[in-house]
Amino acid sequence: QVNFVVCQLFALLAAVWFRTYLHSSKTSPFIRHVVATLLGLYLALFCFGWYALHFVIQSGISYYIMIIIGVENMHKYCFVFALGYLTVCQITRVYIFDYGQYSADFSGPMMIITQKITSLAFEIHDGMFRKNEDLTPSQRCLAVRRMPSLLEYLSYNCNFMGILAGPLCSYKDYITFIEGRSYQLQQSEANGKEDTKYEQTDPSPNIAVAQKLLICGLSLLFHMTITETLPVEYNIDDNFRATASWPVRFFYLYVSLMAARPKYYFAWTLADAINNAAGFGFRGYDKNGVTRWDLISNLRIQQIEFSTSFKMFLDNWNIQTALWLKRVCYERAAFSPTIQTFILSAIWHGVYPGYYLTFLTGVLMTLAARAIRNNIRHYFVDSPAVKLCYDIVTWMATQVAISYTVVPFVLLSVKPSITFYSSCYFCLHIASILVLLVFPLKRTQKGSKRHESIQPVWSKKLEEENLLQKNSYSTTNNSFSQKQEITCRYQALKQ
Repeated sequence: QVNFVVCQLFALLAAVWFRTYLHSSKTSPFIRHVVATLLGLYLALFCFGWYALHFVIQSGISYYIMIIIGVENMHKYCFVFALGYLTVCQITRVYIFDYGQYSADFSGPMMIITQKITSLAFEIHDGMFRKNEDLTPSQRCLAVRRMPSLLEYLSYNCNFMGILAGPLCSYKDYITFIEGRSYQLQQSEANGKEDTKYEQTDPSPNIAVAQKLLICGLSLLFHMTITETLPVEYNIDDNFRATASWPVRFFYLYVSLMAARPKYYFAWTLADAINNAAGFGFRGYDKNGVTRWDLISNLRIQQIEFSTSFKMFLDNWNIQTALWLKRVCYERAAFSPTIQTFILSAIWHGVYPGYYLTFLTGVLMTLAARAIRNNIRHYFVDSPAVKLCYDIVTWMATQVAISYTVVPFVLLSVKPSITFYSSCYFCLHIASILVLLVFPLKRTQKGSKRHESIQPVWSKKLEEENLLQKNSYSTTNNSFSQKQEITCRYQALKQ
């Protein structure tokens, strides 16, 4: 863990140096790719030793598969290999070397690299094999129209900004950042004439980086001072279960799980700050003209802590992974997309049984929360005072339900997880089932949303998905794809 923090702080300094002295206006893309890759591999070697070779092996074999298989089927082979290699490493690390280890391990960066390998394989397949009219708007914007070189591929997978903690980004966004291509958003009239041009500037990320580093400092301070005094394991302590009242137990459940979150806030926010310090992550301006540096942000802390629904919490947690699941699985599944996406999410997270218990419980909680919201929320929204009371109650219920759901994710093993749930008499499981028996799940005008309703981890607000997915830049010399990319970016800016 110390190595991880030291390497990330070094990466932050390297990012400032990279933006200052190797800016795209001063340095060729080739040099920027080489430096970003070598620094990334050096950090991986320093942090994980020779286990870092797994990153190169996984990326190298995946690239070889892309070359020899061809664009028609390479996405399938890359997907199976990358996920299979990750799973083998996770099984080896967990069941052979150190079960229950909380410190940073080499399988963490491999999870991000697996996302990048599979995402890029599907994007190349979309751009070089599938017909343009068969793609969804988001797939069309993300499609890659040429095969990346080996250097570009390794730079994307193993650059120093994201090799240790991510987050995932699209290949087109990364290449545009490295090449430093300013672009023009052009609004075309029906006759094809351009009537408006928008030139993107190169805004300073200093304020955004400073704000995120402040959040990192507060999160780290909270983790080092409070988290250790509120262990999640105390929820299954025999004496605590025997003597504490139900309100006290549920209150401790909430505060102990809340105290467990700052380490994720620290790691993900620092990773975001590193990318921003290098000049990567700019997503345009808001309606007030303020710069937005959240292109690849992985969480929104305020929305998480004050969420009033299960969906709101999950929509703002591990955002890039949710988008990955949606892009590579849910949108492409020929049958049972929800089941397939759930299986992929569980496999990608790891092999601890607690992960699977958390996901199964989360599905049940999400169904129940959706049923309650659809059937009773409209009775409480007319009066501001009543709406405030409703929000307070749903906030409390959401926080308890989230905490109850993720306990196995922290405890990892089956026995302590079942001990916790049995000590609560599986109360929220039973309550969720009763809710589903009493309240029907409504369907939208477009038909049944049965699949979507039980897809808690990867469901996203449509507006945010459009903004995030359409915020990609053109990386090809194909004039048609460039014009198409311009349209996507202009629509996103208007939103």
